[in-house]
Amino acid sequence: MATPDSATETGTRRVRSTRDVDAMPPLGRAIPLGLQHVLAMFVGNVTVPIIIAGAADLPADQTAFMIQAAMFVAGVATLVQSLGLGPIGARLPIVMGTSFGFVPVLIPIAVGMGLPAALGAALCGGIAMALVGLFLPWVRFLFPPVVTGTFVIMLGTLLMPVGFAYAGGGFGAEDFGALHNVLLAALVLVVTLGLHQFGRGIWSETAPLAGLIVGYVTAMAFGLVDFGQIASAGWLSLPTPLTIGLEFHLAAIIPVVLLAIVTCAESIGDIVGTTAGGMDREPTPKELSGGVMADGLASVFAALFNAFPQISFSQNVGMVALTGVVSRFVVAIGGGFLVLAGLLPKLGGLISSIPNAVLGGAVLIMFGMIASAGIKMLSHIDFNKRNMVIIGVSLSAAIGLPAQEGLYAGLSENVQAIIESGLIPGAMAAIVLNLVLPRQERSFRDDV
Repeated sequence: MATPDSATETGTRRVRSTRDVDAMPPLGRAIPLGLQHVLAMFVGNVTVPIIIAGAADLPADQTAFMIQAAMFVAGVATLVQSLGLGPIGARLPIVMGTSFGFVPVLIPIAVGMGLPAALGAALCGGIAMALVGLFLPWVRFLFPPVVTGTFVIMLGTLLMPVGFAYAGGGFGAEDFGALHNVLLAALVLVVTLGLHQFGRGIWSETAPLAGLIVGYVTAMAFGLVDFGQIASAGWLSLPTPLTIGLEFHLAAIIPVVLLAIVTCAESIGDIVGTTAGGMDREPTPKELSGGVMADGLASVFAALFNAFPQISFSQNVGMVALTGVVSRFVVAIGGGFLVLAGLLPKLGGLISSIPNAVLGGAVLIMFGMIASAGIKMLSHIDFNKRNMVIIGVSLSAAIGLPAQEGLYAGLSENVQAIIESGLIPGAMAAIVLNLVLPRQERSFRDDV
């Protein structure tokens, strides 16, 4: 018969099993916790292939195929990142998924050169990320908080127009801006915001998913959903590498590789956020190096299996800090569910049937939250003249240059592709200015 002391001891062990990175909680507790991680990142993971496929005007069956590939690859990448494979992987509770950061660069490549060119460039970018991870102890000085925070703000800002394009009905939609599109997007926006701000626990974490469900059901009620792709999709399909193919064009590779190197700053930030928020410590050099290498090699794997670059998901980093659950095996269970989802084509068909306006209502918040996360990162730096110049010039280059194509119309195709991304000139400005500007001790407030 259990005594009160033994019951207390059992309860303590159970708590420690979720708050110990190397402990495996009981399955009855670990499975729902793993599903919660999947629900928190699911929408963001499949949004990228939907956006790129829509911009490239791909048929519905190919869009569903890319969604299926994104789920499968994210599951495999999460398993490698959380469980480790030799020196690869942080062995931390980190969920992997398709990176939003490459969307502004990959869209013009997919539209102008084709999807194989986008995947070929992504493969090269993955190799570059893996090399940064390998040599991270020697290059980490390039990514201080002023650089990483500015990069995240640029990322969210440059994606915002894409969100509004979807809220209006999608790129090139015949009914773009129609009232039903605007109302659907607004409905999703309101439901998501309401749950995010006033919900608790899983209701708050899955607010975007709940908003999409409400919008999808409403769109069905008004006959705005096409179920043809769901009906024609099979029940089970094994992933096939190189189905879309790979092409290598220098004009596509250069901007993606440069962006991949800069994106390592986001990965470093997520690893630091996971250990600081969940374990109240700094990550070890081995965790940082293995984590960034896993991002890069997972991106190479993704390109081979018809998906886009992979990176740690910031929303799941926040969940670790919120719940205090740091068991990497909980996240690995979530990765297993993602692999299973990637083997079910009907699920991909279901997701691809979501109207663009419904998706727009959710991504508007996601992209805005990315920018606000960057602002939060910058709140920890000293706002002296030096740092303010780095932030200001970098944002000017990222947002202003792509809006004035005539300024660089006479340059080579490679240079134009770099500038059009916005992220590349902005990020390069931040890195170079951080290296060359003299460091100052006085804050901005001291000069006022």
